[in-house]
Amino acid sequence: MRHLLKRLAILILTLWTAVTLNFVIPRLMPGNPAEVILTKFRGQGQVSASQIHAIEIMLGLNSHQTLLQQYLSYWKKVFTFDFGLSYTFYPQPVSALIGQALPWTLVLLGITGVLGFLIGSGLGIITAWRNGTRLDSVLTISSTFTQVFPYFWVAMLAVYVLGYLLQWFPLSQGFSSDMIPSFNMQFLNSALYHSILPAFTILVTSLGGWLLTMRNNMVAVLSEDYMTLAQAKGLKNNKVAVSYGGRNAMLPSLTSFALMIGTLVGGNVIVEQVFAYPGLGNLLFTAVQNQDYPLMQGIFLIIVICVVLANFLADIFMVLIDPRIRREVK
Repeated sequence: MRHLLKRLAILILTLWTAVTLNFVIPRLMPGNPAEVILTKFRGQGQVSASQIHAIEIMLGLNSHQTLLQQYLSYWKKVFTFDFGLSYTFYPQPVSALIGQALPWTLVLLGITGVLGFLIGSGLGIITAWRNGTRLDSVLTISSTFTQVFPYFWVAMLAVYVLGYLLQWFPLSQGFSSDMIPSFNMQFLNSALYHSILPAFTILVTSLGGWLLTMRNNMVAVLSEDYMTLAQAKGLKNNKVAVSYGGRNAMLPSLTSFALMIGTLVGGNVIVEQVFAYPGLGNLLFTAVQNQDYPLMQGIFLIIVICVVLANFLADIFMVLIDPRIRREVK
């Protein structure tokens, strides 16, 4: 219980720091959002003070508030998920834009992330158990080979070969352009068909990392005395490899997996940009391009909250599954 309260206090402190930095950093930048928009109109003539004030009111800015008043108002908006209006997609609220893009990212990256972790870790256990065999050599070398290629290179290669030359898959978008998003089989089939190529790219580039990490952890675990004892007792190889070796070797990978789940919310900016996928990563790229501060702040805040919560849940989960940590916290 004391460990849980300690982790909870760290969680609250981390969230407060992240939200405060998310408030402070945009205000350290020169100018304000109204001036950014005005620069786009200055080529069409002089802009008067009343026009500047009108733009500030349109964007929901109040420059007459003190910094403390703005900070308190910002916290109120955080609790109500009111991140203001997007400058790029005006007058759409930022929360609505995030709500539209988030499911696309969660489904695509969530499924591929979990599959990559499970398949990669499983193959890592097999290669470590068969250390030195031909299977180990082939999988280890191929994993090292695929891991060094950056996401964008594999994504563009897949688009060119599988999408352009062979025309097996669509080149871009999350669904057919003649459809309206809805929950019917025709639309879901289209969304699934359009997600195959991005999912394939993410799987190919992420499998190697999980495999090599798990293999290295497993090789270290195999040298432990309890593994020799389990084999001396005559237990089946599958039981020794999975229940004794894999379970302990997977503990370090679980922390990385929890952090990966948190960062998934931010989307894979490069892959989503290459495939013009309507996820959060693509939305973040658009926000940065157009200096859309409210949209950037909203997305960054969602990412930070998810990463911190995922880390907190990983800590609690590790206490539950690892008796050594339970003894330390008592």
